[in-house]
Amino acid sequence: MVLLTLGTILLVQAATFASVSYYRKKYTEEVTVAFTATTIRTLRAALAKIPSEERDEFVRQASGNEWRLWARSLPSNTSLEHRRPPRNPPPPPPGDIRHSLRTFVQALNLRLDDDTRVALSRGTEPRLYISLPYPVESATPPNREWLVIPLDRIAPPVASPMIMVWLGGMGMLLLLAAAFSWHITRPLTRLAKAADQLAAGQPQRVSPSGPSETRILGERFNAMLDTLAESAAVQRTLLAGLPHDLKAPLSRMWLRIEMVEDTTFKDGMLKDVQDMQRMVNQFIGFVRGADPGSYQFSSLSLNTWLDEQVAAWESAGSPVKLVRMHTQTLTINGDKMALARLLDNLITNALNHGQPPVEVALQADNGNAVITVSDHGAGISAERRIEALRPFSRLDDARTRTGSVGLGLALADNIARAHEGSLALETASWGGLQVRLTLPVLENA
Repeated sequence: MVLLTLGTILLVQAATFASVSYYRKKYTEEVTVAFTATTIRTLRAALAKIPSEERDEFVRQASGNEWRLWARSLPSNTSLEHRRPPRNPPPPPPGDIRHSLRTFVQALNLRLDDDTRVALSRGTEPRLYISLPYPVESATPPNREWLVIPLDRIAPPVASPMIMVWLGGMGMLLLLAAAFSWHITRPLTRLAKAADQLAAGQPQRVSPSGPSETRILGERFNAMLDTLAESAAVQRTLLAGLPHDLKAPLSRMWLRIEMVEDTTFKDGMLKDVQDMQRMVNQFIGFVRGADPGSYQFSSLSLNTWLDEQVAAWESAGSPVKLVRMHTQTLTINGDKMALARLLDNLITNALNHGQPPVEVALQADNGNAVITVSDHGAGISAERRIEALRPFSRLDDARTRTGSVGLGLALADNIARAHEGSLALETASWGGLQVRLTLPVLENA
């Protein structure tokens, strides 16, 4: 917007300057030609009444010894013809400063409709030659007299002060335009940054400023944040209350199942209660992951922590292996328990909805620690990956059969955002799903 405003002002200034210069030049040329033609007619009329021997002295005294007469001998049978300049004269060579003088002389010859001729000398010192009338007492004059006016003292006015004033005014306008644009774009930039932070899961209010329109926009943005915060609080309350209310009925169901003697009926009830228990645990984990106050951050070495987590899965007989470990120690500021829930959710999701083996890797990328969890299943199509990260999202019927409510990846995404990181779903080189967790590394670690 700043560039657009400055560009518009520069364009308007340039167009105005060009228009004024053009009309000023055309007006000046017209007035100059008319005035000069009138002066030439007056001078010729005065010289026509003066005898030939007195003309030179009259011209010198009248011009302050600046002008002079020049006589050229002509044969008796020779006459001067008045020729008009061509309608389409050839263009002057580039940089020719005499072009304006030639144009001026041509305009004079067109304006003077009598036998007067005006010519421009050649050479480095321009002179103006004006033909004079024959003396009244001479019927066949031997000479043709010309009034010679040197043009070396004629110079255009110094335009430097005018140009400096114009440049100064344009500079002031540019400064005012830049200040006005900054006054408008600054609150918009803040809103854009706040929107990016909201998209990253870190909402931040803005201070309404600038014109009334941007102030109203800032107020509406803050109102939207308040509404979202209230909705999130209601969601957390519902999710936290539901598993708490289900604990007592589940405990009673466990007790009654233990009292059942029918093995077939007992096994079916146990499976259903276990599925319900897993759902309750997912609700509890999601509520904890969405609550920023529940995290306990501390310095954590990812190399040692990840090796312990994968070793625990391997000791339990799960097809999980650590395929790559960064050689240098990567230390982050994180919640050990929350990150453990994140990794467990990713591995569980890979085992339940992908194909073994599950491969875990740790590497560094542009000052960040990157943990990847990959399986050998069919993966998730690119158009459904955003949907997979949403709460209560189920991409297939298998999630319902395994007792999933679609909170595993959403919980992992919440934990990653709480650690100022990000979670991305990608496709592994062999076609399976690869979950990429990026976490910022401590600089002084």
